[in-house]
Amino acid sequence: MLGTHDLEIFVISCITLNLIPGVDTIYIISRSMSEGMRAGIISALGISTGSIFHILATALGLSALIFSFSYAFTVIKVIGAMYLIYLGISMFIKKKENLHVKSFKHQETSSWKIYKQAILTNVLNPKVALFFMALLPQFVAADSSSKVVSFLFLGSIFLFTGTIWCLIIAIFSSKVVSRFQKGKNKSNILSKITGGIFILLGVKLFLQKN
Repeated sequence: MLGTHDLEIFVISCITLNLIPGVDTIYIISRSMSEGMRAGIISALGISTGSIFHILATALGLSALIFSFSYAFTVIKVIGAMYLIYLGISMFIKKKENLHVKSFKHQETSSWKIYKQAILTNVLNPKVALFFMALLPQFVAADSSSKVVSFLFLGSIFLFTGTIWCLIIAIFSSKVVSRFQKGKNKSNILSKITGGIFILLGVKLFLQKN
């Protein structure tokens, strides 16, 4: 179909790979636990949007071109790690906001900020780019009339299954936390824990070998 082969195996691979926790999964869980279901869902959508960037880059050959240059992986990895550490520090030191005085406009701005942060978290993770470069070509037929279309088709399948899984994670995580989050200070504590997790993720990404 559309220049692909073994589509059933690809779908199973997508579902299996989505179940393996990574930086994106931990990011969504942390957001959901510290800021609620809305933040988790927005984060999931942001992660999916970032994946669209990687799918397009793989289909157009941009990822292969970028990683063909010396030290490209290291540069992107360092930028991504620094960004995660920055997010972690920001969440760790931010003060508890008064939810009763937040305006509707402020809530919209906050949602947009979470969305952008999720996108950047995914886009600046070189492991995601390498993942798409390694997986998608294996299921593109050699005689495909348009390999770009084949890549986009396979990427869309992975995006669909991944988005569904990310939304499930966001909703489930927020539901679990809501059962014991009753004190006023608990959300602030969870925010600091989330900040610490982001810092650790940044350090882990920085220390990963190419």
